[in-house]
This record gives sequence, C-alpha cells and structure tokens, in this order.
Amino acid sequence: MDNQNPAPPASPVDMPPAAETLLALMHAQAEVARLSEREQLFSSLLVSVNAVLWAFDWATQQMIYVSPAYERIFGRSAGLLLADYGEWRDSIYPDDLNYAERSLNEVIEKGSIEDREYRIIRADGEIRWLSDKCFVSHQADAGHRLIVVGIAEDITEKKQLESELQRLATTDVLTQSSNRRHFFDCAQREFEQARLSGTPLAFLLLDIDDFKLVNDTYGHQEGDLVLQRIAECGRGTLRRGDLFGRIGGEEFAAVFPGCAPDMAKQIAERLQREIQRLSFQRDGVTFGITASQGLTNLGDADQSLEALYGRADAAMYQAKRQGKNQIVLV
Repeated sequence: MDNQNPAPPASPVDMPPAAETLLALMHAQAEVARLSEREQLFSSLLVSVNAVLWAFDWATQQMIYVSPAYERIFGRSAGLLLADYGEWRDSIYPDDLNYAERSLNEVIEKGSIEDREYRIIRADGEIRWLSDKCFVSHQADAGHRLIVVGIAEDITEKKQLESELQRLATTDVLTQSSNRRHFFDCAQREFEQARLSGTPLAFLLLDIDDFKLVNDTYGHQEGDLVLQRIAECGRGTLRRGDLFGRIGGEEFAAVFPGCAPDMAKQIAERLQREIQRLSFQRDGVTFGITASQGLTNLGDADQSLEALYGRADAAMYQAKRQGKNQIVLV
C-alpha cells in the first residue's frame, strides 16, 4: 500500500463558485437569525418596560416613535398619536397643559429636562400622573434633524402616597380639619400677606362649653362625635379661602383673610347659631352643646400673629366668664 498524505481541505479561494455562494448564503442566514433574535429581544424588553419611550421631530411637530407602554398608560391608540400630535395635547389635563408645553419648549434651550410632572386623562376618563424626562438628540444620519427623545413613567401611586402623607401631616385625624401646626403655618402666611397688602384679616377662637361634662356623662365616643360635628359646622359656615382647624382638645380656630370686621362678626354669629342647632342622643337622652368665641381683627399696631391669637384667646375666656355661649369681640 502506498503511503500518501490526504489532500488538505479546499480553501474558500479553491472552492467552486457554487460552494462560495452557498457559504455566503449560510453566513447571511445566520446573521439574519442573530438580528431577528436581537430584534425580538428588544421588542420583548420594550413591551415589558412600564414606561413610555418616545421620539418627537421638532421641525415637523410629529411624534415619530412611541413604545408599546403608551397604550397601556394613556389608554389611547399609538397609531392615532403617530398620525396626529394633537392626540398628545388632548390627553393632557387642562390645568397642566401650559406647563407641559412650556417645559417641552425649554428642552430646546437647556438640552434636557429632568422630572417634569403633569397629569393626563386616559380615554376612559381616569386621571394619571406622569414623570417625564426628555433631552435633545441630533440625528446626523437624518440631515441633522432636531429630535427630542424621552421616557415617561406613571407615578400615580407615588403621588397618591405623597398626598396621603401630606394629609396625615396636616389634618386632625378625628375631625378632618387642619391640625394645630398646619393651621398656624397657614395663618402665618395669611397674616404676612394681609400686612403686606394692607387688607383686613380676622382671627377667631372657639371653645366648646362644658366639654368635660359631655365626656364624663355620655362617654368619650360621644365626645368625639361632638368634635366631628363642630368641625362640620365650621366647614359648612366659613367662606371659601377661610382657614379652620382644631388646635387643642375642644378648641378650634379660624382665620378670615380679606374679611372686614362686620363680615367677620356675621360669620362668627352664623357659626354660633349652627352649633346651637346641633342635637345629640345617647341612651335615650337628647342633649345639645354651646361654644364660647373670641374674635379680633388685624390692627395697624399688630406686628405678629401671636398678638392676634393672644387677644382672641383673652376674649374667648372673657366669654366663658360672662356666662358662655356667646361671642366677645376685641
């Protein structure tokens, strides 16, 4: 047997044309498969991301891309948005539209905008909060078109939590009126504004008469109901823009911005009448309550809110000494 070396495999250069074509086709198919896998992966990622990715052509004022999350979050058709940018404007909550448009314009000047927040109205009428980050992208391969790109996240649950925390921090849990700290913070701002603008302002203190007797006779649960009904009287009697809060156990306070002395007196008297009309029942016994009020108005010599509070407090205790169930003005 002859000892012969096997022939080496043919190199691509030595391949016949048909084999080269087949190899090139196989490489092309493999590359197409890889690209298809990447595209499918990218599409899957876009579908799973719970945020709206978008791109906007500034020159033509057309939305040129929006990710699948748009339809989930906005509850609107992506096709309609891509066909007409007016769909975006129509989805913005009316009170937030000016801000949303103004902040989008600022992207051109600043290059980027972080965390602009605004509300949208879904097609089903539900209102949602969005946080939108956007920046300018110049696309060289498209004739240097000015493209604004961004990502919008639904932050409704975060906003609801913030609102609830704010409510808990500023509201008296039992009566749902302002708590002491929040009331005096707001009252201080109104005092400063009244001093600055020279407008009238009135301060009122109200204390429930013989409240300890109510608790001792009918129980603390009935006492809590009395406090809640007083707060309801305050909310129903005061004007829009007036402040009302529970600042102590059975003590409430009110501030009437822009309210002349005569009008402040009328409001206090109306509140007094509403409290006198309240009726409670416990174990077959019906009882009512009264309150003593101290009312004062901002004067030229008043340099602090504490001055008003002190006068109203003294007037309220004077009403107590004079027989309760009355208003003392100072």
